[in-house]
Formats: sequence, C-alpha cells, structure tokens
Amino acid sequence: MAQKGRKETLHLPLGVTRGIIFMLILFWLQPVFAAPETDSSREISEAAMKLVQFTADPKTSLDSVAAAALIDFVLKPKTARESGLPAFHKATGAYYEFDTRINFSDFLQYSYSRQIPSVLKSPSSLRYSLWKDRQGAMQKLPHRWAPAPENGKPQIIRGLQHDAITPDLTTGIYYEYDLDRTLIYMNYKGKQVLLAIAKQIDRSDVGRKGFILGSDDDWNYYYSGEPGSARVGLGWVKSYIYDYFSVTVYVETGASPATVRTGVFQWIHAGWSGMNFVQTGHVIKGIKRYAKNSKTILESRKLPAPHQVASVYQSFSSLPQSVLLEKYKALLAARRALAVQSGKIKTDEPRNEHTGFGVFKEQIIEELMLEYLKIALGKTSLLGKQLFGGVE
Repeated sequence: MAQKGRKETLHLPLGVTRGIIFMLILFWLQPVFAAPETDSSREISEAAMKLVQFTADPKTSLDSVAAAALIDFVLKPKTARESGLPAFHKATGAYYEFDTRINFSDFLQYSYSRQIPSVLKSPSSLRYSLWKDRQGAMQKLPHRWAPAPENGKPQIIRGLQHDAITPDLTTGIYYEYDLDRTLIYMNYKGKQVLLAIAKQIDRSDVGRKGFILGSDDDWNYYYSGEPGSARVGLGWVKSYIYDYFSVTVYVETGASPATVRTGVFQWIHAGWSGMNFVQTGHVIKGIKRYAKNSKTILESRKLPAPHQVASVYQSFSSLPQSVLLEKYKALLAARRALAVQSGKIKTDEPRNEHTGFGVFKEQIIEELMLEYLKIALGKTSLLGKQLFGGVE
C-alpha cells in the first residue's frame, strides 16, 4: 500500500506536485544558523581549491604556498571557530575547527593506519571506509609514521577510498561514494602537520533509508537498503551527493598538554533532480557530529593503545571467511531487532538490507571493530561476548 501511495502522489498534476515538493523541502531544510563568511574566506577557499585540484589531477604540482596559507589560517586565533565559505562548483562550503588532547604521533597511529580502521575515530559519521586498489596509482598507509623532519620534503600518499556513511541526523539518508584521496605529511615551522584532502569521483549511490537507533552517541544504526528517506513525507526521494570535496588540516598546537588542532574546510552538493539543498549550517552540523565523537574517543582514558587495537584487527583478519560471516549475520540481526524494538521498522518489514553475502571482508572487519571499540570504551555492544568467539 505504501508503494501505491507514493505513485499516486507522484502522478498529481504538475503544478500541485511542485507545490508539495516545495513545502516538503521547506519542512526538511529547516533553518540551521551558522557564522557568516569572513573577509578572508574567499582567499582561503581558493587556496583549498588548489589542493583539491592537486588531489583530483595527479599531474598538478603541489602548491606549497596554498598549503602554508591553510595551516596558518588554522593556527591563528579567531573570534569564532566556525564560518561559512564561498560556494564552489555548486557546492555549499563551511569551516570548523576543534582541539583534541592527544600527541601527534598517537593521533596518526589511530587515524591513518592500515591496521586501525578510520571508523574507529568517526563512528557516528562512517559505517566503513575502504582504501581501494588501482594498479600503479595506490600507496598503502604506513604501519607506523616516523616524525616529519624539519626542512624535509613533504611525504605524499595518494589513493582511492570508498566511503559508506551513517544515516543523516535530519533525513536518515545514507550514501556510498568513491573519493580521490591525498595525504600530505610535513614539518611546518617546527610543527608536525598532516593535510588530508578528498575529492568525490562521480555522484554517490542513490541515498537509502536508515535510522539512528537510540542516541547518536550509542553508534547503532539500521541500514534498510531501500532508496528514500526515513523522514515523513520524503520517503519517495531519490537523492544523491553530487559532489563533495574537503581539505582537513591536522597540526600540533601544544605540548602541555599535547594537543592536535583540526581545521576542516568542506563543501557538499547534495539533493535530488540536480538541485543542491545543503545549507552552510548543515555542513557545520555534520562536521560537529564527527568532531564530538572523535574527541570523545581519542581523549578517552579507556582507549586501548594503538598496538592493542591493531592486534585485535589482525585477529579478525585471520579468521576464516565463514566465521566472519557468521558474526556479521549476528550483527545485522541485532541491528534489525533493535530497530523493531525501537519502533523504527515493523517485524514484517521486507529484508532489503545486506545479508552478508557479497560484502567485502574488509567491510565486515571494520563493522566488527566498531563493536570492539564500544566494549573497550565501556559502551554496550550489539554482539557482546559473541563478538570475540574464535578470536585469539
């Protein structure tokens, strides 16, 4: 009956349909206020675009002046830590910065290691994130980062990345997309700095309906596999992220206590029918969501040492595919049960979500690693002791 209802709505006379869509857009995109653009935002945004171009086109040379301008901007004192940025390529832009009490070496090990999934510092933003192979154009992340020497050349790592994100706070929509990625590691005026640059390749997969189960801080999400939105009145929407690009600057700013400042320059073009419905406040809201959980995890005294996290990752990686698949099926079943219990879906809801077959092994491991992190930090895991059965 729900499918029939959507068809009837979409076949209303054109003028009526447009009116309904307009009202729904207003309902969906309620005002989200953010600090206005600063006087220097155009200049600093153009510097960021030079690094985005460096990532999108490997033949482009690194603009060291642009990189320095971004680092200096992140380091300088500000009256507000968030602001709008000029639009580029139809994408809405914003800047946000925050400080994390952690030394730079540990930050790198937790955040950019081939044995510690990225989801472990951004579980409310990422479902999983996979580096993809492209013969001759891919470098693996290091096992361990050595300090960048003064007056040394920047270390540049290029790769492809496939990201799957969690349901949006407003619409419940989640997406998957591919990115060109570049990491630039350097010593800048005696400070360790990492620039992480991303540029989306083509548009995303169609947005699908998801749910946040309980508090967003619990890191439990349901992925229906069904195109559309969980928000009432927008179930019919076939939305996409048409473009996404960002430059994130990580720089050490203090020694007592050790502190890493993160400055995020981010642009998003998302919506449907080619239109961009993203407002500056929505971009900032998404970055704040990431920042809150990243700080919570990296500043936690319960967080295991990097080598301990890597050891658990290795243990999962060594499990037979059949054992991993059994654990993953249990995780999917637990998510579904929680979604039913919380009233997000009905017991007889069609099973459109992944059954586990055809899912990359690395994706399964990353999603299981999140359950490990919950246990390590004293949160409730959907799998509990079942997670570690067969894991040495």
